Amino acid sequence: MQFHFVKENNKKYFIAFGLNLQRLIVKHNKDVMTVASLGKIEPKQVYRVLRGEHAASLGTIIALAKGLEIHPKELFDFDFFLDPES
Repeated sequence: MQFHFVKENNKKYFIAFGLNLQRLIVKHNKDVMTVASLGKIEPKQVYRVLRGEHAASLGTIIALAKGLEIHPKELFDFDFFLDPES
């Protein structure tokens, strides 16, 4: 296993998570500023997650859920292929 590729291999999951976050923002009639304010995080952090720039920490996931007024598990309710080789 080559650990230096982990970040690049996971990029597709970060992007899928961001797309699901965008879907939830629209579904719940919110905007980034509202989600950030209710979740007590910086809007730039929300934008980074939306763009799939990095993995959201557990603290960020909880803040996003609070901002969307949903259970955190909804943030993970999307399809993706988990490649055991990567």
